[in-house]
Amino acid sequence: MINMVELNVYVYLAIGLLLSLLSSKLMRKLRLPNVTGFLIFGLLAGPYCLNILSKEVVEQFAIIPDIALGFIAFSIGAEFKHSYLKQAGKTPIIIAILEGLGASIFVVLILILTGHDTAFSLVLGAIAAATAPAATLMVVRQYRAQGPVTSTLLPVVALDDVVAIVVFGISVAIAKAINNPEAASLLTTLLKPLIEIVGALIIGGLLGIVLKLLIDWFADSGMRLAVAIAMILLCTGLAVATGASPLLACMIMSSFYVNLSQNSEKVLEQLDHFTPPLFMLLFFVSGANLDITILPSVGLIGLLYIIFRVLGKFAGCLIGASVTDAEPVVKKYLGFTLIPQAGVAIGLAGLAMRVVPEYGPQIQTVVLCATVIYELIGPVVTKIALQKAGEIRTTAEAGQFF
Repeated sequence: MINMVELNVYVYLAIGLLLSLLSSKLMRKLRLPNVTGFLIFGLLAGPYCLNILSKEVVEQFAIIPDIALGFIAFSIGAEFKHSYLKQAGKTPIIIAILEGLGASIFVVLILILTGHDTAFSLVLGAIAAATAPAATLMVVRQYRAQGPVTSTLLPVVALDDVVAIVVFGISVAIAKAINNPEAASLLTTLLKPLIEIVGALIIGGLLGIVLKLLIDWFADSGMRLAVAIAMILLCTGLAVATGASPLLACMIMSSFYVNLSQNSEKVLEQLDHFTPPLFMLLFFVSGANLDITILPSVGLIGLLYIIFRVLGKFAGCLIGASVTDAEPVVKKYLGFTLIPQAGVAIGLAGLAMRVVPEYGPQIQTVVLCATVIYELIGPVVTKIALQKAGEIRTTAEAGQFF
């Protein structure tokens, strides 16, 4: 008998794109970001609501988020031009470190103060540092936001996942030491995030140089687009295969490329025309994966995590912007743009299932519940913050999808 799921996988992809397009029309009337519509329509069509897409179908789409996040990381890495870094100085770096640490510290402290286990609090608090760059970038693109908040935001969301990876590795090591002082080497555990980051730097740097050489070798614009796509896929694949961070590797590759090449603007523009359907599917599939049935199980821990992570990011942004003498609008509004949380946080929660199995299930439930809430409200709050900062022009309301 023919497997209907296999027969119709292409139809389901078409359904995903068509529903995403339909949602964008509705979101425009409601003056909400398109990404919110993609998530909501994906949620409604997914296995936990109307079941238009079954769990089996959604599982077959698992490759889409991995590919799309590689392209998103590449786009964000392109912001790290030498000219921009020279102008921005240390501001994005300091803010990224402080807002990431702020979220972690706030969550850890409130959990400990409310009587929760110290080791558990450290691991869950570490995950709070991560921010999802995808939703933020989509809002910036849709509304063509420009200004000091936007120019600070993009490198900050690129860097804070690095902060999250490092803090998570250290927190897991400390948690293990607390629960089992005689267990394995603390040094080995601490080295893991370092190896992950260094591996991404090496892969991304080398492939960035290769990308520049290949782009120079091919003169045709179509060929250059094919080269860029191939290199993003290669970078993602090598990072996954070696245990490095795919997001960081693609960011590094892009930053190397834009600083080495004279043709980067044209190639990036071509990619911008190629990626909208891919990004639509990313958020549609992400919505379909959101299991709203677990929301009632979030409890006090989840509520504290959701609230104090956001407060910690606000505080970290405010301190970082003050220390670096950032513009007043950055101090006032940047924290509101850092609410979304998804891929990296879910990945770290999954890793917690293996490295601290005694806490893994509870951590994963809390993070998944928080993801549902953050991903639905985060893009809307980001849009409002950028509007208040004066970085979204009214004409951009009628802009393209991205």
